[in-house]
Amino acid sequence: MIRRTLLAAALAAIVAAPAMAQDAPWPNRPITLMGGFPNGAGTDIYARRLSEPLSRALGVPVVVDNRSGAGGNIGSEYVAKQPPDGYTFLIGTAGTHAINASLYRRLPFNVINDFTPVALLGDVPNVMLVNPEKRPNFRTCQDVLAAARARPQAVSYASTGNGASTHLAGAQLATAARLDLLHVPYRGQPGAIASLLAGDTDVFFNQTGPSMGPIRQGQVRALAVLTRERLPALPDVPTVAEACGVPPMDTSTWYGILAPAHLPAPILTRMNAEVNRIIATPEFREWLIQNQAITPPVAPNSPEQFRETLVADVARWAEVVRTSGATVD
Repeated sequence: MIRRTLLAAALAAIVAAPAMAQDAPWPNRPITLMGGFPNGAGTDIYARRLSEPLSRALGVPVVVDNRSGAGGNIGSEYVAKQPPDGYTFLIGTAGTHAINASLYRRLPFNVINDFTPVALLGDVPNVMLVNPEKRPNFRTCQDVLAAARARPQAVSYASTGNGASTHLAGAQLATAARLDLLHVPYRGQPGAIASLLAGDTDVFFNQTGPSMGPIRQGQVRALAVLTRERLPALPDVPTVAEACGVPPMDTSTWYGILAPAHLPAPILTRMNAEVNRIIATPEFREWLIQNQAITPPVAPNSPEQFRETLVADVARWAEVVRTSGATVD
């Protein structure tokens, strides 16, 4: 009888354990914040800065992980296939979830239906960079344009990959200025910036976040911001319209947190609220605006608004991709 009683109790505990785990309040274990680009990329910089206050707010570790490759698709696919239990999130971008929808003929996920938009993190501009040591004659955007007009394909520009915003920004400027620039794609931020610093490429239309350090250290010279207005963090750098004499353009993309589809409403609401609270603090806003040259989202920043932005950007970037001729099989 004693053995039967003990066995029955053990079986009951085993059966009850999953139910107890499911009923435990969220979160009760570490959360992964996945990025689709290498360490040192803009998404990685943002994720690591956000993870600390987010860990404190949620009471569990928020671990940053990166699975780079295929223009961010590897990290996105990984998150799309995880259970919607609130323990895996993605720092996605307009590149991974708007540009790639048109750039790739086949994606292993649906950018709309396979994700739950959680919260926008900010608008990320591009800035036109040159190496003042390797290209001392490129002091202004007009200098670059004159060299490109004199010798088509002689002026090269690096990008973080085919179809990335760093590629399409250059393609848009080339179209607007009627230039023939040589595009040299790299796999991610490290290779592209290294090529500029080594003098292997002439120009880099990089995102502002990872550019601010090299700009302030004098390693690169910022010739123009690809936005309609100047940036508070770079007040002396003209817009592309001012510097290059082309119509105003804005190649800004966004960063945002997404989860697998069907994330439970209580988790979605809590995560959205905590992220919004953190990025609205004066300290974090100062870091975004002055350190990263990223424009914080306009409050309120709801999941529904993020979804509307995502859907609209899929259509907007489809036209840019079509015009550039970029494609990846």
